[in-house]
Parts: sequence; structure tokens; C-alpha cells
Amino acid sequence: MADPIQLERRGLLYVLSSPSGAGKSTIARMLLAGDDEISLSVSATTRPIREGEVDGQHYHFVDNDAFDRLVADEAFLEWAHVFDRRYGTLKAEVNKSLDSGRDVLLDIDWQGTQQLKQVDPDIVRVFVLPPSMAELERRLRGRGTDSDDVIAGRMERAAAEISHWAEYDYVLINDDADRCAGRARAILQAERLRRNRRTGLVDFVRGLTG
Repeated sequence: MADPIQLERRGLLYVLSSPSGAGKSTIARMLLAGDDEISLSVSATTRPIREGEVDGQHYHFVDNDAFDRLVADEAFLEWAHVFDRRYGTLKAEVNKSLDSGRDVLLDIDWQGTQQLKQVDPDIVRVFVLPPSMAELERRLRGRGTDSDDVIAGRMERAAAEISHWAEYDYVLINDDADRCAGRARAILQAERLRRNRRTGLVDFVRGLTG
């Protein structure tokens, strides 16, 4: 049996957004598991490092002055304020992956997604919704890490974030993590097969037709 035909393709930017507690990080981890062609973009952030986190693996942790320098040097594809902290996607790291044909998963909010769309129109935007606001609040309280005031703030922000759902290419309802991750994976597989991303396809078809 002949080996399957391999066609070159450019890497794609795959964006996952959701309000806090909707399960975006869980879906991202499941999407990354067992897929060697996609990696998570490690953002720079001004928020303090948390217990169990590793600098350079979970985030690049920087102070405000360092973040300001990165902004001034135009080192970010996008950056935004989230809960009084700043987060940014480093241009050099993302471009290195894309140039090698690897896909990049970005866990960013709607502000960053809007900026990114202006920089690179060829991105895949997926918004993850909770099954209900009551379930979203239940999940936030289930973490056991936030005060009532913090949770109330996250719920208020969630309503504002959800209002941007129509700006995305795909919308998933996370009522079951396995099912939602499966759909996110199906989107990724389909987007990889788009004609404009398969750079060897033109030559292959020309070879078929002579």
C-alpha cells in the first residue's frame, strides 16, 4: 500500500475564547492532548505567578515596566487588560511556530481576538458558551478560590463577554467537556484541510492534470 500523500501547509491560528468558568482551559488541554501539530501560545502577563505554575510554561511572568517595553517594541500580536492585569501574545514565538507549519492555540478574550483579526485575517475563532448562567456561577463557586465579590465581578464581566459571541466563526456550548472538545477538534481538522492552507495542492493538481 502506497504511503499517504503529504502536502505542505501553513500553520493556523486557532483562538479559543469564553467567559471565566465556561471551561475554555479544559477544552484547550483536551485539544492539545495527543495532537503533535498544535501547541499553546504562552502569553506574557503582569499577574503574579500562582502556586504550581512555571514561568515560561504557563505564562511569561513580567512586571509592568517590562510589559510596557514589550508594547513599545511592538513585540505583541495583541494584548489586553483582563481583571486589572495585562496579557499579551508574543509575536516572535507565534510566527516561529506558524513558519514551521505548526498550528498555534491561543487562549485569549474578545479584545485580543479583535486585535488579532486585524493583524492576520486568516484565523479560526471559536467561542465557548456555558450551558446557562446558573451553571457558570456554580462552576466559579466550585473552584473555591474566589470571594463572593470576585465571583459577582466575574459574572458581570461574563455577560459583557458573551455579548461578543457573534464575532466568532464557531460557537460551542460546553454542556459536556468531552463532547465540546470533540467538536473543537473537528473544527481544527476541517480548517487544516482548507484549500488556501495546503501550499502544495496547486502543484499536486497540476501534476494530475498534466
